[in-house]
Amino acid sequence: MFCLNNLALKVLGYGVGLCGTAMVMFGLLSGSLAVAQQHLSDQEQQEALDDLERDHFDSYTLALTWHPGFCATRRQPPRECRDPVLMAAADDGFVIHGLWPSRPERLIDDGLDQDTWHREGCFVERRRPRGGFCEMGPAFDFADSLDDALDAAMPGRASCLDRYEYAKHGACMGLPEEDFFEGAVALAEIVNASALGDFMLDHRGEEVSRNAVIGAFEDAFGNGTGSALSLQCGGPGGRFLTEIRIGIDAERIDDFPAASSLVDQPHGRCPRDIEIRSFR
Repeated sequence: MFCLNNLALKVLGYGVGLCGTAMVMFGLLSGSLAVAQQHLSDQEQQEALDDLERDHFDSYTLALTWHPGFCATRRQPPRECRDPVLMAAADDGFVIHGLWPSRPERLIDDGLDQDTWHREGCFVERRRPRGGFCEMGPAFDFADSLDDALDAAMPGRASCLDRYEYAKHGACMGLPEEDFFEGAVALAEIVNASALGDFMLDHRGEEVSRNAVIGAFEDAFGNGTGSALSLQCGGPGGRFLTEIRIGIDAERIDDFPAASSLVDQPHGRCPRDIEIRSFR
């Protein structure tokens, strides 16, 4: 047995904890209300968000991958798209791509433009190592609890995505490795426990309208919050949903998922009708 904690349930409209049977083996999740596995307690989630609060940059972009859609667009699928154990992460909903701070004030003062920051991130101050993601630095030495939670929430770790994401987006931002990733896990779990996460799992393998996804986001986070959501698509005709990006105020991230914690994102790149791919 496991429990959906109170912070996650705020998004669903419940005020108390809710327990249910965890069906997290690959291909077993079903029912009208999809229950995502939770690794962090209510208190741990809140502490993780508190640790992300910053005032020397404006916002974070939370990038969450729709794993089956991402894998369907890869000509040479990485290990996390071929290993059934890693693919099973999709049964909890979105998986972590990254957590991207906006330009820090010191680099704005130095005249760094936004396009360069988006492209290079922390590599503007520390040369990008040669080679693939696994050359970005040594493997992280996290406590078992965080290691397990991150393995479940970020199957791209199999390709060293975690090392790359921290090297590019966290290393120069005054964000300790543990805070960076525990915060990302907390945010992903909250999103997956929301009405948006429920919508995605309910509509796997179906074609839906772009506006229906935005509507599910507003059901979760509040009327008018759709401007904080950016949808990314790829594949044939650009129809496969591959990722969502959510803008979050860096000084109010501890209030997430409240509507007041959200900030606008650039428009996405999805057509009117999109496909929510499934591994099943």
